[in-house]
Amino acid sequence: MACAEPDPRSGRRSRAPLLAVCAGYFMVILDVTAINVAVPVIGRQLSASLTGIQWITDGYTLVFAGFLLTGGALGDRLGNRRIFILGVAVFTLSSAACALAVSVPFLVAARLAEGLGAALIVPGSLALLQQAYPGAAARSRAFGLWGSMAGIAAAAGPLLGGLLVATLGWRWVFLVNLPVGAACVLLTLRHVARSPRRADRALDWPAQCAVVAAAALLTAALNEAGRRGWSDPAVLAGAGLAVLAAAAFVVRERLARSPVLPPSLLRSRAMSGGAAIGLLFNFGFYGMVFTASLEFQHQRGLSALGTGLALFPAVAMTMFASVLSGRLARRTGDRPLVVSGMLLAALGLAGWAAAGADPGYPLLIGPMAAAGFGTSFALTGSTATVMGAAPPAYSGAASALFNTARQIGSAAGVALGGSLLATAGDYGTGLRTGMAVGALAYLTAAGLAWRCVPARPKRT
Repeated sequence: MACAEPDPRSGRRSRAPLLAVCAGYFMVILDVTAINVAVPVIGRQLSASLTGIQWITDGYTLVFAGFLLTGGALGDRLGNRRIFILGVAVFTLSSAACALAVSVPFLVAARLAEGLGAALIVPGSLALLQQAYPGAAARSRAFGLWGSMAGIAAAAGPLLGGLLVATLGWRWVFLVNLPVGAACVLLTLRHVARSPRRADRALDWPAQCAVVAAAALLTAALNEAGRRGWSDPAVLAGAGLAVLAAAAFVVRERLARSPVLPPSLLRSRAMSGGAAIGLLFNFGFYGMVFTASLEFQHQRGLSALGTGLALFPAVAMTMFASVLSGRLARRTGDRPLVVSGMLLAALGLAGWAAAGADPGYPLLIGPMAAAGFGTSFALTGSTATVMGAAPPAYSGAASALFNTARQIGSAAGVALGGSLLATAGDYGTGLRTGMAVGALAYLTAAGLAWRCVPARPKRT
């Protein structure tokens, strides 16, 4: 099937690569958000413990985070379009396996495979957009729409997940990925140009293994803290080994002949700072969504659909915040947008933490909306910061670094939130503590953005 190059004379044709790429990204984010309202029901039907429920969510996330750099490196070496299509195929088949699960171990294994597919999809999505829209203005718009696609999926996920769970059953949360995946493959083959291959780029397997080990050990330690306690030797050992694995990755990158990212890029304030910002805002946002989902269902007695509706203020704001920031960035630069977004999100979670032991739902609408808007408002600028710091030959790896940091943040937020709920003695105290920690993460991200995000956009 022929591939259509973007045609600047045709707005419809020039948007076709964006639609194709965003379809795959939409599927990944939809799955992440829809599962949050489904896991309590899945847990009851499959007799899962709280730790088991966490692993249904975090098993996916740790593989996603651990293999993103591998996906980015494979894309740079073998062609981002080829790896992107492979990832969509793996994700779609794994979703079918999730729908057929009859036990928690089977479902967790299928979720691990889904995470691998997502790790191949996401780095390629940003790299293909950078390839299709090389101009700064067009690229900013594309990144803004890419971020808004995440917002649309995040908004639709809890509602769609709740509706499917309430009507057809939780297995349909995974089955909806099948038509989306098939459409994504067809659109990509038809409208996305082939990517260049760089056969001289060797894969640094020791570095890949170190990243996988760091993500898995950190997530496992946080998960087990809820069951064993924060001072348990196994939890402390897991956290310590995660730090050692991260240090091993840094050392390996300095010594490798063909590193995943050149040391000069890793030392870049924009690259490393942008990745850290992504980790922190994903930590705050997805930790909030996970703990709030459990609070609404377990403590307030809402159904899965009711939980999706209750979370709507948080995720609905993301639908247009990314588009708005993409438009404003061309006039203001990225720094003020990222800083203001993080401050607004911090204010939202701090407001929830201060709302009291059993606040009425109307008091939570503002905090949820602020967190959702602020997170998405900062996404476009932080994405542009990281991608703009990398040369085209390393676009896949740069995208992978950014999204690895984000997914590690998601895994840590979910794991820590669940552990706080389990160890605090009551849901209210654990939830408020989690919101306060999330607010602190957002404030830290705002400080990093002030130092690391360029004040004005680069023009090409």
